[in-house]
Amino acid sequence: MFQFLLPIRTEDFGLVFAVILILSLPIQIESLVFNLQSGRTKCISEDLHSHAVTHAHYRINADTPHSYKISARVSDPNGETLHEAQSVESGEFAFTATQAGEHIVCFWSPQFDPSASMIPIEFEWKAGVATNHHTSISILKRDKIQFMELELKKLEESVQSIHEDIKHLREREEEMQMLNQTTNSRMAMMSLLSLFICLGVAGLQLWHLKTFFERKKIL
Repeated sequence: MFQFLLPIRTEDFGLVFAVILILSLPIQIESLVFNLQSGRTKCISEDLHSHAVTHAHYRINADTPHSYKISARVSDPNGETLHEAQSVESGEFAFTATQAGEHIVCFWSPQFDPSASMIPIEFEWKAGVATNHHTSISILKRDKIQFMELELKKLEESVQSIHEDIKHLREREEEMQMLNQTTNSRMAMMSLLSLFICLGVAGLQLWHLKTFFERKKIL
């Protein structure tokens, strides 16, 4: 029996090391189906490493007879919102964790219906090399655009609020100027009236003194 040994070239060591490194990376795949009760909130947490790329998608089970809607929010360990969707049947999110710790995704029904049955939700959360990087990049770009749109809307609202404040201050300034002008006009009229009254009283006193002296034959 002959055995042939294939020698490993030196340039192949890098490829072998890369394959071993990829296989040794942590792969996290969380796929589950759960029921969401109307009026209740269901939260799921995932402990992610810093700079870990994660991708997840969720949807209401297609076999559900009713047309339910759900809302979702993803937050980082500091409570900052990374993804938010309102009244949807399905959705997905992807992000790169900026810090290590528990990242939480919460689902709830936007409309409370006591007679409604459980809402079955299919949820799959991937992290590590199991993540589809092309899909994640596209979602990251989309989420980044949505985040920028949200920030621009906040800036627009702030600018409008500042503009309204400046407009209100200008109106108040005009009112104060009109009040000052009215007050100055009234003060000028009161000053003239006081001057005329003083002159009139002084004239009456002179006339009275003159009459008194003439009657007493002093003058």
